[in-house]
Amino acid sequence: MTKFARDEFDRVPQSSSRQGVHRLVASASRPALWPVLVLGGLALAVGLVAFLVLPKLGLTSSTTPQAAIAAGASKSPTASPTASGPASANGSVQPSSQPSPSATSSTPTASTAPSTAPLDKTAAVAVYNGTTTGGLAARVAGVVQGGGWPLSTVANWGGMPQQTSSVFYNGAAQKGNAEALGKLLGIANLVDSAEFQQPVVVILGPGYK
Repeated sequence: MTKFARDEFDRVPQSSSRQGVHRLVASASRPALWPVLVLGGLALAVGLVAFLVLPKLGLTSSTTPQAAIAAGASKSPTASPTASGPASANGSVQPSSQPSPSATSSTPTASTAPSTAPLDKTAAVAVYNGTTTGGLAARVAGVVQGGGWPLSTVANWGGMPQQTSSVFYNGAAQKGNAEALGKLLGIANLVDSAEFQQPVVVILGPGYK
């Protein structure tokens, strides 16, 4: 006996050549489990790699924030003994007996020793007026001659305009004369130059009185 109710398909004439139709019982479909298994295996593999491999490669920090704070707090705040002297037992710094390099170094200073250049008042001196003040060269030439030097040329300056008064001397042999004339005339700019054929040349620039 079948468990299904009888219907029109069960009433088949005996003389008929048709065959009966049978019902197929469809089995209930079951969800596929292989995607779940694959995802679970991948998750397990990733967990194993993170737990076993990454610490060996040094990709994870081995120092926790609490450990870093403890390490910073354990550092001593005392100064280095080599900075300014040896440290005593209680952590204070003793003053060093050796002076620092900055204390021993000194900057060069200008020499105040008088010049030893020879003074030769036989050398002729030329005086040029580089200003617009008339008669200035003659007046200064009188001062030079009164100081004991002979005169060579006294005239107006016809070269490049001068910015200041200068005493030009030709070589170290005339340096003493240039220094003495600069002191006598109040001219501080002394120039060693072979441009002039004369031993000593005084050029009066703007502002000279």
